[in-house]
Amino acid sequence: MSEPNGSSASNHASTPFGDKQSSGVEGLLGEALGVSHDEGLAATGREAGGREKTVTPRDDGKVELKEEDAWEELGFCYPTWKKWTILTIIFLVQTSMNFNTSLYSNGLEGISSEFGVSMQAARAGAAIFLVTYAFGCELWAPWSEEFGRKPILQLSLGLVNIWCLPVALAPNFATLMVGRALGGLSSAGGSVTLGMIADIFEPDEQQYAVAYIVFSSVGGSILGPIIGGFVQAYLDWRWTIWIQLIFGGFVQILHLVFVPETRTTILLDRIAKKRRESGLSPNVYGPNELDPFLKRFTFKELIWTWVRPFRMFLTEPIVLTLSLLSGFSDALIFMQIQSFALVYNQWGFSTVQLGLSFIPIGVGYIIAWLSFIPAIRRNKKERLDKPGDEHAQYESRLWWLLYTAPCLPIGLIIFAWTSGGPPTHWIGTMIGSAIIGIANYAIYMATIDYMICAYGPYAASATGGNGWSRDFLAGVLTVPATPFYTNIGGQHHLEIASTILFCISLVLVAAVYAVYYYGPTLRKRSPFAESLASAVTSEDHGQPRRRISRLPSGEIGFEGYQHRHAEHGHHARHSAEGVSG
Repeated sequence: MSEPNGSSASNHASTPFGDKQSSGVEGLLGEALGVSHDEGLAATGREAGGREKTVTPRDDGKVELKEEDAWEELGFCYPTWKKWTILTIIFLVQTSMNFNTSLYSNGLEGISSEFGVSMQAARAGAAIFLVTYAFGCELWAPWSEEFGRKPILQLSLGLVNIWCLPVALAPNFATLMVGRALGGLSSAGGSVTLGMIADIFEPDEQQYAVAYIVFSSVGGSILGPIIGGFVQAYLDWRWTIWIQLIFGGFVQILHLVFVPETRTTILLDRIAKKRRESGLSPNVYGPNELDPFLKRFTFKELIWTWVRPFRMFLTEPIVLTLSLLSGFSDALIFMQIQSFALVYNQWGFSTVQLGLSFIPIGVGYIIAWLSFIPAIRRNKKERLDKPGDEHAQYESRLWWLLYTAPCLPIGLIIFAWTSGGPPTHWIGTMIGSAIIGIANYAIYMATIDYMICAYGPYAASATGGNGWSRDFLAGVLTVPATPFYTNIGGQHHLEIASTILFCISLVLVAAVYAVYYYGPTLRKRSPFAESLASAVTSEDHGQPRRRISRLPSGEIGFEGYQHRHAEHGHHARHSAEGVSG
């Protein structure tokens, strides 16, 4: 069919919506689909500036729907109020998960008395939850990237709530331990909740959201002992579990009702299905629809998907370095917190007062959170001013950490030498705790922000390593923490134990500066991150891509990972050719 005014057939564009004439149909198609004129342009395979986009169908005639074809319908284009409503509910979800890790400790005396076990044995219930929680974060994360955030998070929340029941009703200590272990393993944790940020915010916009969710993570850990002090003083130990169940059930209902699916590949599948059903786009398919589950996931690929976060932790220098930095800093702080009962008993603190002594750490978290607001503003300006500077795009996110990380050794040494009891006033220890809180928040915030930026659609797997190291190290140190503080240093055992932690923290602070200045080298030696960065900066007929929703299936599986390790120097060019979105 010839076009008016003698236009040649070359003006036709092969698109996901069939062979459409490129002259004058864009607006009509936009109206038919109920989208804007610019979206109509995208739908017909034409950029808003009038440039043609080449869309090549597969051998079976099917065409993959990509992000640029449905941009306005994805999470990145949600209105601000909707994004922050989602984030606020995720804030509560994350708070509840970390609340579960800490509230149990206020039931130790009751557990020890009822089941006839030592206090050290009772602490194993806290340790096993943290250790299995560490593995749970890693195991749930990649499935949220394949099947969607909402069903995975709902399943996780439901299982965590179910496993509260055998603990709350435990007739013996063994039942309690099994319930705690399964509850920890069922916790998806921050790897999934933080991954959702990458679903609805582009890298240049995500930092305020990351700061918000990180606050819920660290804040939930101290909310447990604050509330737990009152529970321990006035209620039976089993109420530490019932309260977890009540809180967990409440946030699960909120999440079910108000939080939509955000994972881009899942949304593209749904959009493609709706467009096929409309009859306007009979050949368009979502990324997961083109490769059915049984084809995408052979047994080897199923195992690979599950071990992806662990493999990234071990083989991606970025993930390994930042995760160990964050994990060891959190472990030091966790050990210091375990000394609170020993320290404040010297001043005759009651159970409730001991719980309230965690408030200064929360004050430190708030100060750190607020301090990141101008730091983020400065960082955004630097990235805009230097669009081609990789250090500005990535390592600049760690800039404020250069000034806040030293708060860790400063706070530890202040706490150490004000913890000897009367006549020294207890306020000194709380000032030290607040300063430590600033460092803990800052280290977690900055490392997570950097990793989400570097790993985008695979942020859940990448940040899983960060969460794993924090929870695993905290878990394994739960049982030896109290003996460490009581059996070292003689008369000044409390002061000397915290001083040892201070010395270790100096090494961690040095690592912060090393990552900031040598980050580009780490990224170049991280093949997965390098592949993603190359895909994002690749050009599609002269036009930069906004971002990507995933690497091609051949690049994220077992063979793909082996290939990147063998030839990741050349992979940057080849992976970009098949990247979706």
